[in-house]
Amino acid sequence: IHQHRTDALGGFTSRYGVKTLVYYEAHDGIAGAIWREKALKKWRRRWKLQLIEQANPHWRDLYDEIAVP
Repeated sequence: IHQHRTDALGGFTSRYGVKTLVYYEAHDGIAGAIWREKALKKWRRRWKLQLIEQANPHWRDLYDEIAVP
């Protein structure tokens, strides 16, 4: 998240100025996380928005909930 917020990595988040974490999922392993990410990339935009709004209807920044001090 820090890398995205500081534009340390190129790509989508840097190109479009994405800085706010509005949705995340925890996974037990990297394989499950990668599988889920690939599945979500195939979803329609409307479905992704519904997923976010079910979990975070006010689009709060969730970074502080998962950040380790």
